[in-house]
Amino acid sequence: MSVIEAVNVSKRFGEVEAVADVSLEVQAGEFFGLFGPNGAGKTTLLRMLTGQLDPDSGEIRTAGVPHGDPMGIKRAVGIVPEVEAPPTFLTAREYLELSCRIRELDGVPVRVDRWLGFFEMDGMGNVLCRDLSKGQRQKVMLASAFVHEPRVLLLDEPFINLDPIFQRRVREYLRGLVDESRTVFMCTHILEIAERLCTRVAVINRGRIVDQGTIDQMRVADGEGLEEIFMRLVEAG
Repeated sequence: MSVIEAVNVSKRFGEVEAVADVSLEVQAGEFFGLFGPNGAGKTTLLRMLTGQLDPDSGEIRTAGVPHGDPMGIKRAVGIVPEVEAPPTFLTAREYLELSCRIRELDGVPVRVDRWLGFFEMDGMGNVLCRDLSKGQRQKVMLASAFVHEPRVLLLDEPFINLDPIFQRRVREYLRGLVDESRTVFMCTHILEIAERLCTRVAVINRGRIVDQGTIDQMRVADGEGLEEIFMRLVEAG
């Protein structure tokens, strides 16, 4: 069953065609990776998949919700956007409580305590987000995406600013979700982690998908890893 569908999707910003006629489909239980150089269009595509941007043309459905219903998408999925931080005027706990209320969840204190504990921030819940380190703010953003235990996660650079301990902890958590037939869609530049996690990948360059499939399907030589595949496809395009 497909949980993410993009059909002939395009998006322009003035004279710049950020995404050009992109089509892709992600099935339930996949760990799907989207990779591309800076400015390739991956964040623009992810923002359309999460309902933050409307496409100029084409159709998108995320977790069964059309792109014209951004709040419906937000309730159905977990989202970690690129470089966005939690509001500076809220504490970590208040931000997670707000995330629960937006999604109309019950058991809010238990949920919030669970994720503060997961990220070893039990003593930081009442600290204003502006006073947290970059790594702590990233943990709060991840906790906000995980707090309602969604069937679909869309993550832009989820491992940024995390130390190796929490990179591993988040990696294992995400792998466990896929084992439960949940779906993860991830953009990242950390190809070593992606190669260990992703069941299928796509490479985007200059707004177009240049190849997609399993890593085995995309290899042209024995032993070619994701980094080599990525460099070959980008340099060719």
